[in-house]
Amino acid sequence: MKTLSALFLILAVALIGMAPSAALADKPSSYLVLKGGAYSPSNSFDLDNVHFNTKAGYVLEGALGHYFLPFLAVEVGGGYLESKTDASVPSANAKLKVVPVVATGKLLLPAGPIEPYAEFGVGLYIVDLDISGNGATGNFSGSTNSAFGYHAGGGVNIDLGPVVFLGAEGRYLWIKRSYGPVDIKLDGFTVTGDLGFRF
Repeated sequence: MKTLSALFLILAVALIGMAPSAALADKPSSYLVLKGGAYSPSNSFDLDNVHFNTKAGYVLEGALGHYFLPFLAVEVGGGYLESKTDASVPSANAKLKVVPVVATGKLLLPAGPIEPYAEFGVGLYIVDLDISGNGATGNFSGSTNSAFGYHAGGGVNIDLGPVVFLGAEGRYLWIKRSYGPVDIKLDGFTVTGDLGFRF
């Protein structure tokens, strides 16, 4: 997976150097997109013999992107993910808070005002786990650290004009965070509605 990521980044840098700054003639080549929707973790986890079942939460994200070719765009973004859990110990609960900083490459299929795409990216995820309640595993509460992860997905943009577009996106995240000897997988789906502005 690391080799694939390195090849992807080398390809992106090479294309950046070769492509003109205005890759698209019919619309602006840079954009800002705001995203909001649901985050659904795929895994439960155990800490100090307490089992935590994850529940769906939410995601907010913003990104800046640029088209280097009509079918290739690269964007960088940041945001916030949050999810709560139910625990096997009465009154114990946990809140998972994640701040992602990601870079994403997009392969697009320009089809007039409709633009479907596939995407792959890498990111740094700053993870905070807050655990509270009776019998909670206080050893891990408030522990903030970072982890590298990957994401892949797809979506579609629909132009409302030369500047504004709406979109929908689905993405799967692969993230693993270590708490001492315990590895917690934060893998999950995000589904967002998008509002974008080209410039």
